[in-house]
Amino acid sequence: MEMAINGLSIEVVRKDIKNLHLGVYPPCGRVRVAAPLGVSDAAVRMAVIGKLGWIRRQQAKFAAQPRQSPREMVNGESHYFLGQRYRLRVIEQNGPHRVVLQNKSYLSLQVRPGTSLEKRQQVLQEWYRQQLQLLIPSLVEKWEPVLGVEVAEWRIKRMKTKWGSCNIQARRIWLNLELAKKPLQCLEYVVVHEMLHLIERHHNQRFIALIDQYLPQWRLYRDQLNTAPLAEEMWEENN
Repeated sequence: MEMAINGLSIEVVRKDIKNLHLGVYPPCGRVRVAAPLGVSDAAVRMAVIGKLGWIRRQQAKFAAQPRQSPREMVNGESHYFLGQRYRLRVIEQNGPHRVVLQNKSYLSLQVRPGTSLEKRQQVLQEWYRQQLQLLIPSLVEKWEPVLGVEVAEWRIKRMKTKWGSCNIQARRIWLNLELAKKPLQCLEYVVVHEMLHLIERHHNQRFIALIDQYLPQWRLYRDQLNTAPLAEEMWEENN
């Protein structure tokens, strides 16, 4: 359900949980409340009103976060891989499309003459996917024995409002394709975060204690994700 409070639109979700949880989420400061089944709308409203100052501060942080302009896939444009900035070099030549990193400074996009903007973007996105497919297995294998959990399956997809998610029953984790652009430690943080949901479903005190135990610097990595430039196409509102 939606609740309007002081000009804010609040998403309220009822769950079988003990404590009310209030969150503000990127990219635009969406406010969501997970409330126990027995808590009244009036109690939810009072909880939100009590946190209005904090909510406004969080939304201001997201509003100030840098955003990349729409990518045109032309020479000299900036693109990121594992947190490092690269200049794009577009090379038009016959042959298969491919992406090559050069001299730790340039990202070479090799495409056939006349390749459209959409196809150029698709080639780069597929390359990002391939890089994550190479990086994720070793991270999952590293953390399974440490956490004492087993991931049955992991997948990659583009997500507009989450860095990752976990299907607990299927023991399947989803990771955002955009993580290929972020520092490796941020990717590892999201992998560990989602794997920990196989131990604790909710973002409660037990979950915080677990992630503090296994990844003490997780707040630093979270902040890196929340301050890195956002891809314009990723954060179009659709809900």
